[in-house]
Amino acid sequence: MNANLSIIIVSCNTQLLLQEALLSIEKSQDSFPKLVIVFDNGSKDGTEEMIKKFFPWVLYLRSETNLGFAKAVNSAAVYAQGDYLLLLNSDARLEADSIQQAISWMETHKECAVCGAQLLNEDGTLQNSIANFPTLLTELGNKSLLRKLFPKKFPGKENKPKNPQAVESVIGAFFLVRKKIWDELGGLDERFFFFFEETDFCFRVIQKGYQVYYLPQVKVWHGQGKTAKTVLVEARIEYWKSRYRYFKIHRPYPEFLLLKVGLLLRLSFSLIFESLLYLLTLGRRNSERLRIGYQIALWHLKGMPESMGLSKS
Repeated sequence: MNANLSIIIVSCNTQLLLQEALLSIEKSQDSFPKLVIVFDNGSKDGTEEMIKKFFPWVLYLRSETNLGFAKAVNSAAVYAQGDYLLLLNSDARLEADSIQQAISWMETHKECAVCGAQLLNEDGTLQNSIANFPTLLTELGNKSLLRKLFPKKFPGKENKPKNPQAVESVIGAFFLVRKKIWDELGGLDERFFFFFEETDFCFRVIQKGYQVYYLPQVKVWHGQGKTAKTVLVEARIEYWKSRYRYFKIHRPYPEFLLLKVGLLLRLSFSLIFESLLYLLTLGRRNSERLRIGYQIALWHLKGMPESMGLSKS
């Protein structure tokens, strides 16, 4: 069967979430022939057995080690067919019409190279589904406040947009891209192990003169971080790595230096504040933020080694 759409899901020890994602694809009410590819990033939770038992129609690929999200997606995309490529997180679930709505819209809007959906929490409330390109203002300021004060420049869930709109970047839990543009740009940048891959891709899309759209009519349920919560400290360190890397690639070097100084000052103040609260409450305050903060500080003190974070976990 020739597919008009290829769906890629990368999974690492997320068997139960992955099963729900695949069930939602199976129940999708759309008319598009599709190839579904699961790339297993070294899972040890029975993912392979689950796929073979319940989803024999899935093309299952496996690495014995965690290659990172970008490299895993690129490895799977070699097998992709059709006009469209959908990157779907393993903690995401489609509505029955998600694919039909998204592709139908792209078919009539040829200027759109990438589109994203409205992501929903389990209780149906909105998640942020749009992202601005990182700048000193977004990374050192308060993103929620920016979205409230300047909704046109910083669109988000607070504004509840009702119509499709061109944006800088969309959150990659549901990331639909034209296959020819994917090939033209060479896929995801593998310098990003985890986080910021889709932001970097959208940046390159817009640099090429194409557009990225957010489609509020396309609804997708999203676990928002469930895949990283089991390795929370490592995930936060990886986030900082990718943020620094993005600035090194796309922003002037002085901005990278200002970002680093600003983030370290903010981290220092946060550690002092959280430590005082922990002492004043005699240890009754949740120490999770404090523990993560100290590990990020330790990573900096050690010279930001690659051996810390998800890439070596």
